[in-house]
Amino acid sequence: MKELPNPTFPLSPISLPRRFLESTLTHFQIPNRAPVPRVEPAGLTVSWARHDDEVRQAQRLRFKVFAQEMGARLTTTLPEHDIDLFDNYCEHLLVRDRLSQEVVGTYRLLTPVQAKRVGSTYSDLEFDLTRLRGLRERMVELGRSCVHPDYRHGGVIMALWGALAGFMVRNKLDSMIGCASIPMLHNGIISGDAAASIWHQLKATHLAPIEHQVHPRLALPVEQLDQSLKVAPPALIKGYLRLGAKILGAPAWDPGFNTADLPMLMRIADLAPRYRRHFMGA
Repeated sequence: MKELPNPTFPLSPISLPRRFLESTLTHFQIPNRAPVPRVEPAGLTVSWARHDDEVRQAQRLRFKVFAQEMGARLTTTLPEHDIDLFDNYCEHLLVRDRLSQEVVGTYRLLTPVQAKRVGSTYSDLEFDLTRLRGLRERMVELGRSCVHPDYRHGGVIMALWGALAGFMVRNKLDSMIGCASIPMLHNGIISGDAAASIWHQLKATHLAPIEHQVHPRLALPVEQLDQSLKVAPPALIKGYLRLGAKILGAPAWDPGFNTADLPMLMRIADLAPRYRRHFMGA
């Protein structure tokens, strides 16, 4: 099996080719090593992908959720896998069912140094992030979050967030960004009205200050849509907001995934006190 770089290199400072790292990992002790996989409540095990085959398991789950369940039109190099150019630069966090060992939840993380290597974050493709330039040196991008439909009871997300908090602390990172998706399908109708309505609700209560606001490259035309629907945000967005996250601006339209994507920022300093105690013991 192909060994992957350790996810807890300080900021994943991989300036050398990955092939070189793979040949040298066995010759020195890696500092700041991640904890061994641990069993979470409800029989869940959390770990970082160490081999290509573990990343493939995450990519198969992503394909099942995004393509088969949500109808995304994915361009992929391997059938029934969700793969893009950022995957080789990311750290992949996995939640498994302890008994079956099936991957039932995943996140991928792009660290600041790896973002420099690939040339951007995924979010840069959807938004002009110029106003975040002062945060980038200690900013991680979260993406491709998904949970198997049989495990959407909250435990998987809590396990992922606990591991993410540990990663941020160990690597002295203080900000997380990402695109939180709102499906365009609402009540059986493909429309942007639900996304426009959610944006209209949240900008009044959770909009970031002007110095951190960003602009979509392909904007959802919210002014031409019905913004009056009484529709709740997706569970993941509600979870982010409870943690203390902010909305950075109006949604972009992602044609491939057929979603409206809200740019979101979570700073460790803004983490709600009860979650700080839960995830970080502080």
